Amino acid sequence: MAFSREFIQDIKDRISVSDVVGRKVRLQRRGKEHVGLSPFKSEKTPSFTVNDQKQFYHCFASGKHGSIFDFLMETEGLSFLESVERLANEAGLAMPQRDPRAAEKSAQRANLAEVMTMAADWFNHQLTQTNAEEASAYLQRRGVDAALIKTFGIGYAPSGNAGLVAHLQAKKVPLAQMVEANLATKPDNGGQPYDRFRDRIMFPIKDKRDKVIAFGGRAMQADAKAKYLNSSETPLFHKGSVLYNFSQARQAAYDTGQILVTEGYMDVVGLARGGIMNAVASLGTAITAEQIGQLWQLAPEPIICMDGDEAGLKAAYRVIDRALPLLKAGFSLRFAHLPVGKDPDDIINEQGRDGMNAILSKTKDMVDMLWTRESEIELNSDLAKTYSRYKRITALKRKLRESINSIGDKDVRALYGQEFAKRLANLREVAVGESNNGFEQKKSAKNKGQYKKYKMPVRGASRALLQSSIARADTQWL
Repeated sequence: MAFSREFIQDIKDRISVSDVVGRKVRLQRRGKEHVGLSPFKSEKTPSFTVNDQKQFYHCFASGKHGSIFDFLMETEGLSFLESVERLANEAGLAMPQRDPRAAEKSAQRANLAEVMTMAADWFNHQLTQTNAEEASAYLQRRGVDAALIKTFGIGYAPSGNAGLVAHLQAKKVPLAQMVEANLATKPDNGGQPYDRFRDRIMFPIKDKRDKVIAFGGRAMQADAKAKYLNSSETPLFHKGSVLYNFSQARQAAYDTGQILVTEGYMDVVGLARGGIMNAVASLGTAITAEQIGQLWQLAPEPIICMDGDEAGLKAAYRVIDRALPLLKAGFSLRFAHLPVGKDPDDIINEQGRDGMNAILSKTKDMVDMLWTRESEIELNSDLAKTYSRYKRITALKRKLRESINSIGDKDVRALYGQEFAKRLANLREVAVGESNNGFEQKKSAKNKGQYKKYKMPVRGASRALLQSSIARADTQWL
């Protein structure tokens, strides 16, 4: 059975070579590559390398070289079809059925991609070669110069109803294809079709092969119904599978060993203006499991940059809940919080690259983020403070256990459990100390002499009880 090039590439993009090879070879990261002992030859010095960026492995000892499919065929004796079936299932992709119209559909997708490129060129022309004064002035105020406009292919959709439609019609593009590409809207009442994007700064959204597949538009008018408007789903574009600027950020991510995730297009452009090129953005929705997998192909601990306000914190917690079931050894997330009311572009404007790097140097890991979230609710909220400290600690333990139980990898789950058990034990120590101090003060006020001889037994019993409780907590955590 023949598979389309797009289908095979989609599997490669979703599953890294190091992930497949790492199940049989103990790999260590060295710079941009992973190295390990050859699975094909007996050796003491590692000569086997894996390059996730280029999506291949190479064995210097045996000369063998290939993709994730080749590795399964070499190490498990699978046929090419069997290796594709296994990895497609792992990637969550349905195997393509034999379709007599497969070639026709592939041609349709290629034609649609050409239309998207035409639209991107037209938008860019409207910004750079026509009198788009307001849009140009806005970008200048944001520090977006001609070089950045070229790098990101930024354009402008004029306010007229059918400028793009007329341009594409002149290029012999069928109206049905414009509608399918989500570039034009056809009224239900049979009226004239009109441009979907009007009076907006346009940001081309590209796939991993650097092909335009969608657009995001930033409204120029303050009273627009939607400040940001993305393309709807099309045969080329599936929002939960794409990160803005992924194709361009990939090389910088490999060079630096890090990838940043921001909230919007202008965040990415602003960081690039400050010389920080390893940034991507989600497309206005919560980060998906597939997007997290893509980020891990670029770096083991992507940094999620969220606004420092309450909304930004809630967004970070949603990312954590999505990531917990996906955690595996060596792969996690870190979180950077900006000052309230500031975005990365503001930081670059006011403090430059050094200011942004200072924020990125103070990131928190997922353990700290989870602890902060649950302890704020269970220990420090107004409702929690109506209960005894011991009850609050017990409630905190319950909530932490719920989070830990959602972690799929048993080794990572155990590590989280051990860390939280230590922190809970420290809380109990403090709680018992406070309780003993309060008891001593009440005793002294009531009758200093009457209870003096019982002082040590009471405190000793309390500490023994505490230590027993902590021991049980440590062994019964998971």
